[in-house]
Amino acid sequence: MTDSPGQSPEQRPERHEDPVDAIVGQWARVRPDLDTAAMEVFGRVFRLARAMGDRMETAYARFGISRGEFDALAALRRAGEPYTLSPRQLSAMLMLTTGGMTGRLDRLEGAGLLRRSPDPHDRRALQVTLTDRGLSLIDEAVGAGLAVQAAALSALDARQAAQVADLLRDLLAGTEH
Repeated sequence: MTDSPGQSPEQRPERHEDPVDAIVGQWARVRPDLDTAAMEVFGRVFRLARAMGDRMETAYARFGISRGEFDALAALRRAGEPYTLSPRQLSAMLMLTTGGMTGRLDRLEGAGLLRRSPDPHDRRALQVTLTDRGLSLIDEAVGAGLAVQAAALSALDARQAAQVADLLRDLLAGTEH
């Protein structure tokens, strides 16, 4: 994060060194010609994504689903009633191949969390719909996942959290050209 206007380095809150600082320091010793500013950002983004991914897996495991299965159920839930999408729509939303999507849908259908049926508008196509059990499970799982995320985010105040969200939004937009 940036310093507040008029804040000198001596006035900044004390920060502890993390593993990324150690890596950057090592590069500075052996290759002082490198600009490692991007490494400081993305090293932390990657480590944060991994740590939170592990926490989310643990949260969703309580419901008998993986993070990937959560994503499929959540996409159907966000679609609104009747909680139905085509496998192709799900694949596109989740950035999965159709083969990867089929495996995921097979597991979720076997668990009784969704059902596949012929599309009434295209006899060559299928539609995927949450079952009542799937709807109940995803509503509980999303709450559990958000609680894990909120706990991690509690290290920041509301202003800082909003600032991080804005900065990451800008950074993400810059990668999508």
